[in-house]
Amino acid sequence: MTSLADQLSAALGDAFTAMGLDAKLGRVSESDRPDLAPYQCNGALAAAKQAGKPPRVIAQGVADHLASVMPDLAVEIAGPGFLNLTPAPAMYTGQVNALAGDERAGAGRVDVPRKVMIDFGGPNVAKPMHVGHLRSSVIGDSLQRLLRFLGHEVTSDIHLGDWGLQMGQLITELEDEQPDLPYFDEAFAGPYPDVAPVTIEDLARLYPQASAKGKEDPARQERSRKATAELQAGRPGYRALLRHFINVSIAALKEDFSALGVHFDLWKGESDVNDLIPAMVEDFKARGVAEESEGAWIVRVALEDDKKELAPLILVSSQGSALYATTDLATILDRRESVNPDLILYVVDLGQSDHFEQVFRAAVKAGLAGEGGLEHVKFGTVNGPDGKRLRTRAGGTFRLADLIEEARERARARLAEAGLGESLDAASLEDVARKVANAAIKFADLQNYRTTNYIFEMDRFVSFEGRTGPYLLYQAVRIKSLMRKAAGEGLEPGAIIVSVPEEAALVRRLDGFHGALMRAHDDRAPNHVCEHVFGLAQAFSSFYAVCPILPEKDEAVRRSRLGLAALTLRQLELGLSLIGLETPEQM
Repeated sequence: MTSLADQLSAALGDAFTAMGLDAKLGRVSESDRPDLAPYQCNGALAAAKQAGKPPRVIAQGVADHLASVMPDLAVEIAGPGFLNLTPAPAMYTGQVNALAGDERAGAGRVDVPRKVMIDFGGPNVAKPMHVGHLRSSVIGDSLQRLLRFLGHEVTSDIHLGDWGLQMGQLITELEDEQPDLPYFDEAFAGPYPDVAPVTIEDLARLYPQASAKGKEDPARQERSRKATAELQAGRPGYRALLRHFINVSIAALKEDFSALGVHFDLWKGESDVNDLIPAMVEDFKARGVAEESEGAWIVRVALEDDKKELAPLILVSSQGSALYATTDLATILDRRESVNPDLILYVVDLGQSDHFEQVFRAAVKAGLAGEGGLEHVKFGTVNGPDGKRLRTRAGGTFRLADLIEEARERARARLAEAGLGESLDAASLEDVARKVANAAIKFADLQNYRTTNYIFEMDRFVSFEGRTGPYLLYQAVRIKSLMRKAAGEGLEPGAIIVSVPEEAALVRRLDGFHGALMRAHDDRAPNHVCEHVFGLAQAFSSFYAVCPILPEKDEAVRRSRLGLAALTLRQLELGLSLIGLETPEQM
């Protein structure tokens, strides 16, 4: 549905058009000075030179036109020609009841739905997830929720790191510990065991052991490289081990992602496209996309107008190895053949910008994707109080599972301090603590524009006060409690009648929902949704402080305010769900 700001923009656009001017001059926005008026238009100033008239004369012409078509709109000309716009209560009343009657609470859909793939998460097999995976996970999950809600056909893929030297290191280290396993016997004809010979704890131990040995002993490292080459060449026992490594890792990853409330449609990895690489490389060679250079095969991707030099993409190294970029190109080929998306979004940190620029240009050059069909949704880092990447107190990598558990511990403590959840049984209280912890972690991240770095402060983020996820959950729970009490007294929401400024202010926040979602969509930036839900919660608090609901004696007013509360809750919960926050029924 059309927001009040857009309705006003259309009316002012008509007014400018009637004066022979561009309709775009009528764009209306929320006012920089809400104490003067809730909406403003500065088009008269921009039109002055074009029209050859003083801006106040143009503004007066617009005001006269509006007086005849929108009698419920008060128009004031300020300064050199600013237009201050104040809708009458009747306009707010009509708009808010339309919002209340909309099953999507004012959220529209995109005009042109697309088939979109989102590549995010990107953990490695056998390595526990660390805090560096947090941003990709929560930003990517929020984007898949948002784009799907707005009407796109979305497929998400975790894109596991399951190919490369680390796999050879795992194989050789396992062989040292359990040499009698059939996977190492080249004469073994199979079938190989269905039960994995390792647990996730084993993998977490084996990989760093092998890595450390390889750094100290070149012969040991060469052995791992040989095992990697044999794996990639298709040695059956090694391929069977790789499948075990992947399955064990996925089971553990699903626990971590489930704890965070993040899901994926596909669990594919680099190994899934290995068999596509030889034919793809030969195709690139045959069509002249790739050329030989010093024994390697490269794809030149630099453009004449580049501001900085971009090195060629190495498709095959001088040693004959396929590299990460090769795998990424094969993944694009696989996605085109299996899903054929219009757009692929890669939610990966800023540090990979040059890599993705090379891959995207090579993919377009090779005809694997069209211009604009590949997009790097880049993001900054999560830092500690020292401004450096977040680390443990001992200086090590902060495991994501440990961060989640710490957030839950703090959530339990904060709930107890606030006297919340005292009436809940143990299981229900633990569920609330989980939701509060996830809200703290996710909102702390998503409220920032994605390319900015931010400092992670657990104590502040789990607070029920201020700009935090737990604060938003608490506000939603308060409204739910209000609605339960009203239902217990036999009260039902009614038609909404806007009569006081705080009600009008809340309606303006509700009315901005679709605009916030579209900004988040266009910028690939969930912080716009965060800003909306936080502003909505604050507007409701201001409304609730001066507009009593259950104590109100006038039944029509009581039912109206209850209707406004019900709409606020519906939109608030919907907005929170789009950033991955679950709202408890009570605290």
